Amino acid sequence: MTPASRAAALLETLRARRPLVHVIANLVTMQAVASATRAVGALPVMALAVEEAGEVACGADALVLSLGTPTRDRLAAMRVAGREAARRSVPVVFDPVGAGATRYRRAAAAALLDELPIAVIRANRGEAAALLGRPPRLRGVETVAPEQLDGAALAMALAQARGTVAAITGAHDHIAAAGKLLVVENGHRWLEATSGSGCMATAVAAAFCAVGTDYALAAAAALACFGLAAERAAARAGGPGTLVPALLDALFHLSPADLDAGARLKEA
Repeated sequence: MTPASRAAALLETLRARRPLVHVIANLVTMQAVASATRAVGALPVMALAVEEAGEVACGADALVLSLGTPTRDRLAAMRVAGREAARRSVPVVFDPVGAGATRYRRAAAAALLDELPIAVIRANRGEAAALLGRPPRLRGVETVAPEQLDGAALAMALAQARGTVAAITGAHDHIAAAGKLLVVENGHRWLEATSGSGCMATAVAAAFCAVGTDYALAAAAALACFGLAAERAAARAGGPGTLVPALLDALFHLSPADLDAGARLKEA
């Protein structure tokens, strides 16, 4: 099977199983993340309180930890949920939003990566560079001059440094694991101007990881699915403001056959 065909098979399985994805979310983008998770075929639950995070994680099929709006209590909830997910071998997908922008975020990201068995890191290029201890290339949570950062090299370096799958998104997405590099060429430039696009992509990646054991392929399949849906949405939208509702519609209607035919996913 081609990588695109394997991605399509994962989407078919996802739609059949409807996995439960526990998202300790970025408060700025929580609604969009929940909607994207449902649109792709999974079930979202946003349990943020430390008092229930472990219990909810106990019944989930995947866990997303977002550094988007970090507080002491939210980081504690991430640790509780992450430990429960680890106990049950549930994949944990980490989105280090703005890592490197402040000392607090940099320390929080490092602590979570050190303490929890992260299956996939989904980051932009500036965040990936920060996780590798390189000078911050972020203004707020956005990468400054992303064209100066090699996505493939960052993905491979981060995967090796952390012993996990590194999915680095940009004009092209690069997904690395031990001895493997996948490239996704689907997507649209309006995603860069859309608040929450990275958070939505992370949740979709978690939904795919919930139904696949090859997390590199699952992350790549998810990013191809999300990118192809964005391409279809952009054909109907007038700009970033109308892209999100069109993107949700496109995710909902995207079939496994569509993904098989439209995914520009390859092994590098």
